[in-house]
Amino acid sequence: MEEIEKLNIEILEEIKEIKSLTDLEEFKVKFLGKKSKIIDLMKNIKNIKEINNKKKFGQKINDLKNKIELLINDKYCELNLAFIEQKLRDENIDITLPGNKINFGNLHPISYILNEIIDIFVSMGYRVIDSHEIENTYYNFDALNIPKAHPARDENDTFYFDNDHVLVTATSPMQVHVMENNNPPIKIVSPGKVYRFDEIDSTHTPMFNQIEGLLVDKNISMKDLKGTLDFFVKKLIDKNVKTRFRPHYFPFTEPSAEMDVTCFACNGKGCKICKNSGFIELLGCGMVHPNVLEKVNIDSDKFSGFAFGIGIERIAMLKYQIDDIRLFYENNLKFLEQFYA
Repeated sequence: MEEIEKLNIEILEEIKEIKSLTDLEEFKVKFLGKKSKIIDLMKNIKNIKEINNKKKFGQKINDLKNKIELLINDKYCELNLAFIEQKLRDENIDITLPGNKINFGNLHPISYILNEIIDIFVSMGYRVIDSHEIENTYYNFDALNIPKAHPARDENDTFYFDNDHVLVTATSPMQVHVMENNNPPIKIVSPGKVYRFDEIDSTHTPMFNQIEGLLVDKNISMKDLKGTLDFFVKKLIDKNVKTRFRPHYFPFTEPSAEMDVTCFACNGKGCKICKNSGFIELLGCGMVHPNVLEKVNIDSDKFSGFAFGIGIERIAMLKYQIDDIRLFYENNLKFLEQFYA
C-alpha cells in the first residue's frame, strides 16, 4: 500500500511538469506501459496470501490505473487546446487586407472561334456532326469523286496507316456518312481535326482544325450558297464586310469557288497583307458534284446541294491579325492571355 501511495505522489508531481504531447506520451509509457511500475505492482498480487488484502490491493491498483488514464486524458485536452490557440495566433488572418487575385482559365482562341462559327450555323438551322479522325480510303477519296490517280492520294500528301486507312485530309467524309444514312433535306456542319503532309512554317502545320458544311435539298442553287456564306461572314466578322467568289476547282463540287472577304487590316483599301487587292481568301465552296450524290443513292436530277470548308486557324489568323500559325500551338501564356484581357 505504501508503494501505491508513493507511486500516486510521483504521478501527480510528474503530470504537472508535462508541457508537450511528446512528454505526455512518454509519461503514458512510463506509468501504463508493459514495463511500467503499475505492471510491477500487479505482478505482486499473487504474493499476497490474505484474500481480503489481495482484493483491496488489486482494487487500489485499478483505481490508480484509472486515475492515471483520466489525468492523461485531461492533460491531452489541455495541451491540444493550447496548441490550437497558439496555431490560431500564429496563423491569424487579417481580413481587412486585399485578397489575392484569382486567375480563371479561358478557351483557346481556336476553340473560341470554332464555337462562334458553330453558333452561327446552328442559328441557321444546321445540325452539328463531329468528324472522325481516321477514315478508310473510300470515304476519304472515292466517295468524294477523288480518283486513284489524284495527287491528294499520294503518300507525300496524306498520312496512311495502311492501304485502306488514312488520317482524314478533310472533314468531308462525314458528309458522305450522313448522306448514306439520311434522306434529304440534309443540313449539317462537321467540325474536326484534319491531317496533311505539310512542312511546318508560318502558314502550314500537319494538323489543323476545319469545319465543313453541307446542304442538300430540292432546288438548291449557287445563290443559296452565296447568300448563306455572305450572311455567315457578316455575323462572324462585321456587317459591312464584302464578299466575292472566284472560280476554282474541287473534285467533289461543280461549279466550285474560292470566297474572299474584304481585308481585315485595311478594310478593302489595299495593303501588304492583302497584296493591295483589298480582299483575302477565306474558304472554298461549291455545288455538290452529281457523282457524289449518286454514290450515296441521292437522285441528282431531283436534289442538289452545296458544300463549303473553312480552316479555323485561317479565320483566327485573319480576325486577330496573326502572321504565324505556330503561335497557336506553342502554349505561350503571354500570347494566349492577350485575347482575353
